[in-house]
Amino acid sequence: VQLQASGGGLVQAGDSLRLSCTFSGRTFSNYAIGWFRQAPGKERDFVAAISYSGRNTKYADSVKGRFTISRDNAKNTVYLQMNSLKPEDTAVYYCAARDYGFISDRLMDFGFWGQGTQVTVSS
Repeated sequence: VQLQASGGGLVQAGDSLRLSCTFSGRTFSNYAIGWFRQAPGKERDFVAAISYSGRNTKYADSVKGRFTISRDNAKNTVYLQMNSLKPEDTAVYYCAARDYGFISDRLMDFGFWGQGTQVTVSS
């Protein structure tokens, strides 16, 4: 399994960004996908996840109502739409895949990771 995260950048507080995670190597629709982020000097934290079918989603409390995760199984891609960005959203964002397809917010449940994309939100 290979994952490629993209779409990060430098934006101002209140702006929006859409991250993409492109999946290859196995049957995409068998995998749940999660987004995690890691700020400098901090642990990697859960952001959002979506089940293999897309019917179930889960969000960290800090992003509920601002971020939306979605997937397009025809394009082997998961998206993270980030609105109303705040400086505290600044981090490297990673996408990860979990086989068996069920949703999770635990890092240990995701066996495949992408390389990360930097999101920087200025105040």
